[in-house]
Amino acid sequence: MDTVEFGRLLTAMITPMTDSGAIDWPSVDSVVEHLIETGTDSLVVAGTTGESPTLTHEEKLELIRHVVRQVDGRAGVIAGSGSNDTASSIQLTQEVEKTGADGVMLVVPYYNKPTQEGLYQHFKTVAQSTSLPVMLYNIPGRSVVNMSVDTMVRLTRDVENITSIKESSGDLVQVMELVEGKREDVAVYSGMDELTVPYLSVGGAGIVSVASHVAGEEMKQMVESFFQGNVDRAGQIQRRLIPLVRGLFMTSSPAPLKYVLSLMKVCGDSVRLPIVPLNPSEKDHMRSLLQQMNKKS
Repeated sequence: MDTVEFGRLLTAMITPMTDSGAIDWPSVDSVVEHLIETGTDSLVVAGTTGESPTLTHEEKLELIRHVVRQVDGRAGVIAGSGSNDTASSIQLTQEVEKTGADGVMLVVPYYNKPTQEGLYQHFKTVAQSTSLPVMLYNIPGRSVVNMSVDTMVRLTRDVENITSIKESSGDLVQVMELVEGKREDVAVYSGMDELTVPYLSVGGAGIVSVASHVAGEEMKQMVESFFQGNVDRAGQIQRRLIPLVRGLFMTSSPAPLKYVLSLMKVCGDSVRLPIVPLNPSEKDHMRSLLQQMNKKS
């Protein structure tokens, strides 16, 4: 796969839905194939982009099992098994271990605003309940609480199977301090498409991407160019992708992404409440962005 455990380009995979709100299983297969064909090294399933807050415990397990079968060893599969309830996170994580997934991702507990000690104890307790590699997921924009560098470093030094961190604070100083202080073999991934090259430049290992659904080949080329020493080329690609990335987050994700994928005939654009579909003007904007990107490629 790569010298890094899960590769350089990871995709935070959507969960396709039918118009009635059920998981669209044929489209799940279509998305998996599309992502593998366009360069994704590992799929992150049932995460934020996969609308995990609206998936039931049973749906998450069924989805993870299904993706593991469809992938069939051609890419890594990392399962989002964290929540804001430590006991529930342990239960799902231990059940995920039986699905054949290659690792789990644990998000900072949202809504209940734990202290740094609470974060440490939560992640340590969940990670020690499994033998799978664990990716920590710091995303203060959604969880309100920012996991401090000290907490992340402490976890990497105290818990052996914490092997990677998805860092989505957007704070490059925090990223630098984390890279400097973490256990040497822990990979730090950017969780922000628009900052991929800046994260790589201060020691990041790769990207957990949303835009790779639409621009996977470009994202792959950007990351590979950087690690091959062609930083100018990586920067050019990064700049060219900024309008697309902004568009994908112009309203609640993954509604814009699902609409673009519907234009690409990969899957439908249905989402689950409280996410709503794009309105006509938003659709026009995303259609225009896709057309512009296709002209440049």
